[in-house]
Amino acid sequence: MKYSIILAFILFTNSLFAQTLEKDFPESFKVKITNTISVPRENVLIVLSPDEVSKQSKKFNSKAFVVVAGGKEIPSQYNEQDQDNKGIVFVLDKLEASASRDIVVRFHPTATIPRNYTKRTQAELSHKVGGEWKNREYIGGTFKNVDFLQVPPEHKDHSWFIRYEGPGWESDKVGYRFYLDQRNASDVFGKKTPEVALQLAGQDGFDSYHNMQPWGMDVMKVGKSLGIGSIGSFHNGTAIRVEKTDAVNCRITENGNIYSSILTNYIGWAVADKKHDVQSRLSIHQGTRLTHALLDISSDPDNIATGIVKDNLAKLFTGKGDAKHWAYLATYGKQSLNNDELGLAVLFKPSNIIEFTEDEFSHVVKLRPEQGKLDYYFLAAWIGEPDGIKNEKEFLDYINKVSLELANPVKIEITRK
Repeated sequence: MKYSIILAFILFTNSLFAQTLEKDFPESFKVKITNTISVPRENVLIVLSPDEVSKQSKKFNSKAFVVVAGGKEIPSQYNEQDQDNKGIVFVLDKLEASASRDIVVRFHPTATIPRNYTKRTQAELSHKVGGEWKNREYIGGTFKNVDFLQVPPEHKDHSWFIRYEGPGWESDKVGYRFYLDQRNASDVFGKKTPEVALQLAGQDGFDSYHNMQPWGMDVMKVGKSLGIGSIGSFHNGTAIRVEKTDAVNCRITENGNIYSSILTNYIGWAVADKKHDVQSRLSIHQGTRLTHALLDISSDPDNIATGIVKDNLAKLFTGKGDAKHWAYLATYGKQSLNNDELGLAVLFKPSNIIEFTEDEFSHVVKLRPEQGKLDYYFLAAWIGEPDGIKNEKEFLDYINKVSLELANPVKIEITRK
């Protein structure tokens, strides 16, 4: 009798929820999402472009919509500025092996109805204002978050101008930054909490995040290397980072609850006897360790090189990939600045590989852009994460699963309900 009453209450509550959604968001369309591989997926990013949505509903309104999965509203957002992933964005927590799920998008054609969800991603850029430049150092001032920065010509490493020296981005799993100066190399923040935390980093000085904080810490030493997934070009036995440029600007394109991204323009990057313009978009979503790097490159470079910092305490692993798996370059071992286990990886399409190589500071893969475009992913898995990866076998199993998922994206079909 007790369980019957509980079941009846749940059904009644769900019915009221459904009626409220139908009243507030009277229009709808359905999305069928199919797992194309015979293993389960978790935290699957789904993007419905404006063109795809308009084919089914010309009246869709991005100011008033919800995404419903299994009768429950799930977090979503609408990307306006990120041209590579523009449109409705949400994350499916689970997608069973070779299975499909039906999702309903409900909307009001004319109203504005904001929705509040827990923030699980962040992208930020913070620099000082109210001070002054003295040669290449910024003296005084206070940090202010901005959406855009044209990097001043005076700015170099340790100019004390940008909080934690560049833009940062994070999910509930891990955080990253890259140095927005002549180094232009990416670094890793290990996180001990699913809460967004980068807004806490560097507020009390440039060195505090090198020691353990309640939220975590900087766990990787970059030095003169490619760090993790940084942009470079391999010439005369050395990976050259994006060091000599005519100008650099950086924009926070999305700072959403479930998806965030950063757009950086490198104008006149000098490599050997050529100059290139490179546009880089870095993005991350809820529930993942992966950063997606999308590059647009001018002037047909000989190669784009990326890779991972060398560390004597970490083992190197490579996978050349095939038709059903992306290739990868990975390391694992006690290589974190906390003297514990850290896994690092870069994943890329097999068709882009020129060769695996190395220099003094980095494990390197040389990649060939396709018609001026290149995309790859990089990730860090720190043992200090809550319920994180604990050993080498778990890390390699994870990398192999990610390489399978990247090569076999889910199938998305939008239909009228």
